[in-house]
Amino acid sequence: MKIGSWEVNPVVAGMFRLDGGAMFGVVPKNLWSRVAPADDENRISMAMRNLVIRGQGRVVVVDTGSGIGYGKKLENIYGFENFVSLTDALRDIDLKPEDVTDVILTHLHFDHAGGAAIQDGAGWKLAFPNAAHHIQNAQWEHALNPNPRDRASYFSERIAPIESEGVLELHDGDWALCPGLDVLAFHGHTPGQHLPRLSVDRVALFYCGDLIPTAAHIPTPYVMAYDLDPVLAMEEKTAVLKRAADEDWILVFEHDPSVEACRVEVLDGRFQLGETVTL
Repeated sequence: MKIGSWEVNPVVAGMFRLDGGAMFGVVPKNLWSRVAPADDENRISMAMRNLVIRGQGRVVVVDTGSGIGYGKKLENIYGFENFVSLTDALRDIDLKPEDVTDVILTHLHFDHAGGAAIQDGAGWKLAFPNAAHHIQNAQWEHALNPNPRDRASYFSERIAPIESEGVLELHDGDWALCPGLDVLAFHGHTPGQHLPRLSVDRVALFYCGDLIPTAAHIPTPYVMAYDLDPVLAMEEKTAVLKRAADEDWILVFEHDPSVEACRVEVLDGRFQLGETVTL
């Protein structure tokens, strides 16, 4: 997709599965299963859809998927499949890992940031060695000292090279990478999740991360049990959906297995899936 002088390419780095009840919180299964069918272990299919954004002399990667190398136990728990190397995906659009200038990690959960590092013998090194890696300060501090509720979502060996290789760029609150590419901070899902919004003239594209992980999560009460502050997450989501409806944003879903992006409609005061968009 072209937005002004920017080019946006989605890259699905693979698929995995998470518990459907956890993904929809207090919403009963007989409701959420209509839009997200579960397997025999109550897990729903999830994409790891990253973005490559090129323009203004920058090559920006937004999230990196899980990467590989988790061992059989975790591979069975999460049902990883169809892994795609970001190196290969970049090659398909005539880029090398060394060309990447910026990596925006929405947050440091394994399915968003695990692919930022690759195995190097017995250790780990960065997949994009020349890129500044942008993270909210609140998220960095939380990832270094996670609480028991979300400790399993962080893999310190995959995070550490960001600091040790000297590419860590910390931010506090909303910030802008360059004109037209703003990054907005949210705190309901995890402290310091930040999500990019690319806008040129009247066209705006917003990457939803785990604020609105799939199109099925558009209804206001559909928030995850994984959210550390679900009420705040619901309030933050509602504010984004209102702007998206009012300003005709394109919402990009990181985890939806079939809907890449859409616009939002309001019917009888409720947000709902509008026109689907192919990037």
